[in-house]
Amino acid sequence: MNSKIQKDIKELVAEQVISKDTASKITSYYLSKQRHSSNKLFTVFAVLGSTLVGLGIILILAHNWDDFSRTLKTAFAFAPLIIGQAMVGYAILKDKSATWKEASGVFLFFAVGASIALVSQIYNIPGDLSSYLLTWILLCLPLIYLLKSSALVILQIVFITSYACSLGYFSGNKTPWVYLILLASLLPHYYKLLKQGKLHNITSILNWLLPLSFVIVMGAFVRDNGNFGFLIYVILFGLLYNIGKIPFFNDQKLRRNGYLVLGSLGTVYMLLLTSFNWLWEAVFVNRLNFNSQAFYIALTLFCLALALLTYSYLKKWIRNFNLFQYAFIFFMLFFMISLVNTGLSVILINLLILILGIMAVKIGAATYHFGVLNYGLLIITVLIACRFFDTDMSFVLRGLLFVGVGVGFFVTNYIMLKKQKTLKTQK
Repeated sequence: MNSKIQKDIKELVAEQVISKDTASKITSYYLSKQRHSSNKLFTVFAVLGSTLVGLGIILILAHNWDDFSRTLKTAFAFAPLIIGQAMVGYAILKDKSATWKEASGVFLFFAVGASIALVSQIYNIPGDLSSYLLTWILLCLPLIYLLKSSALVILQIVFITSYACSLGYFSGNKTPWVYLILLASLLPHYYKLLKQGKLHNITSILNWLLPLSFVIVMGAFVRDNGNFGFLIYVILFGLLYNIGKIPFFNDQKLRRNGYLVLGSLGTVYMLLLTSFNWLWEAVFVNRLNFNSQAFYIALTLFCLALALLTYSYLKKWIRNFNLFQYAFIFFMLFFMISLVNTGLSVILINLLILILGIMAVKIGAATYHFGVLNYGLLIITVLIACRFFDTDMSFVLRGLLFVGVGVGFFVTNYIMLKKQKTLKTQK
């Protein structure tokens, strides 16, 4: 325990501020907190250690691989798998600590992948990367629930995302529908973490990884009619943002709420991307196919986002108007308007971005959050910068706009800093 804390406790006892019994309870609390912290650190190092050991064994075998006979190669291929299973079995039967279970689970995870690859190479079994990853993922999936391992959940999300990208973007451009089933299989463990430890670091990591995985993979579902890709991503980011505004997530610190951050950043990025007139002209070179997979995916996502928004309204989670929550609806309308008049839709999108920036500034000023305030100012600045390249404004006018925005940055932050100091003085 920190020596300063010990000194302060002794001083409080000496001054009779607290009793010896209270001092003893405070000391016990800090000691238990310290032990818990060291256990978590040890778990992290154990996972990293088992990963390095597994990779090291693979490298050593790979260096001398050509000198071995087929029988010996097969024995080496199954050796890590047997060792890993023995470690996991021992951890489960003896009900070992979380550190044991995490480390043995990670070792077995990589041992499974190595064994599949080695056996395929030894006996020349054909296959592509996506089928290899799928086999690996399915074999290791039960380990998550047998060991209750959070490290394995992270690995599974990474490998499931890799599988979907391999299948959807590289191997024959196939739609990775199995990705949705695989990701759904992880949700019971994720739900348990949300209920029992929503403030744990592992839960915060998953709050980022899950939506990020969806963002990366969603493009693989847009196959025949990519024109709907812009619409799909705007709706997806709108759905993520509204998930992040659910009180359970919204009450947490911003760094723990990946849904809200990714939803907001993604919405602004897609709107800025579609604020260029040339892009709309490129999109509608070919007619939109409303009887395509992309359209039905867009429609499904829109219904989900609208249902969540309606549910949030009925539950009275929405108390103040927040344009970010409704941006996907406006973009849907602008997308339909663009079928008739692309120029009008571009103007409306630019106006929407400007209002979003102003609202972010307003929210930041109201909550005294410098990050949100400057985020709003940054949105306005980037919007002006985008129009710098596709308008016929004079350089003088462009320069004055940038000077005005720069002064706005300084003045707004200065005023809010003064207000914050005034409030602290009054308290």
